[in-house]
Amino acid sequence: MLIDSHIHFWNYNKIKDAWITDDMKVLQQNFLPVNLEAIINENGIDGVVAVQANQSETETFFLKELAKANPFIKAVIGWVDLRSEAAEERLNYFSQFPIIKGWRHIVQAEPEGFLLDNDFLRGINLLGKYGYTYDILIYPNQLKETLAFIQQFPHQKFVIDHCAKPLLKTKEIAEWKMWMNEIAAHPYVFCKVSGLLTEANWNNWTEADFTAYLDTVFGAFGTHRILFGSDWPVINLAGNYSGWKKIIENYLQSFSEEEQQKVFGGNAQAFYNC
Repeated sequence: MLIDSHIHFWNYNKIKDAWITDDMKVLQQNFLPVNLEAIINENGIDGVVAVQANQSETETFFLKELAKANPFIKAVIGWVDLRSEAAEERLNYFSQFPIIKGWRHIVQAEPEGFLLDNDFLRGINLLGKYGYTYDILIYPNQLKETLAFIQQFPHQKFVIDHCAKPLLKTKEIAEWKMWMNEIAAHPYVFCKVSGLLTEANWNNWTEADFTAYLDTVFGAFGTHRILFGSDWPVINLAGNYSGWKKIIENYLQSFSEEEQQKVFGGNAQAFYNC
């Protein structure tokens, strides 16, 4: 089974979705399962993981209902306020919906120290009780803090979204590579090969631009801890679904069929239990 580990859906609202700025006009519209189904069918994708893009429980319910109506959505990664004193009550409530496999917060938008905030750490500590995963969305300058964060939870399943968004535009790699290797040394942390297209120059990238970054994550995490993801529809800013999938297929040509199957689905199924 081929699984896309990173998809977003939304009914566009210029207030709720203020992060979609005017240089992203292609995203200023609704993106729903009906808009995706033909694309994944063309690309041989059997299922997707729907990931939160808005920080509200309303978003979590929205994704849950989409999954109920669209069986190709195999898992939901929602949002809940893990800093709240009511976090355990909310996690217990959401545990009645087995389609919800884990949680995410848009940490890339938060100030330094967010991941190590005591209230947030308390919330993360609750996840294992309910078998939940956690998606880590960060920028490269947050990798050092992320290392200190993940070291506190050696039994928690983590995945780094978008390879921590390396600085492809400026082709900086050394510091990012160092921290990614440090993080990958912890066997309970996985990594998504997603979101790289939009970290490059949207209008002037080549397939070769991604090679050194893919070499780094595959060398660090191995094919047993990497998940393919498209980051649709955000990927439309710099390319398209088929193009990104082809880049990863080309990169994996020298890998075994078993390794390719893990990256394109097996690892996502194991990580998200979907």
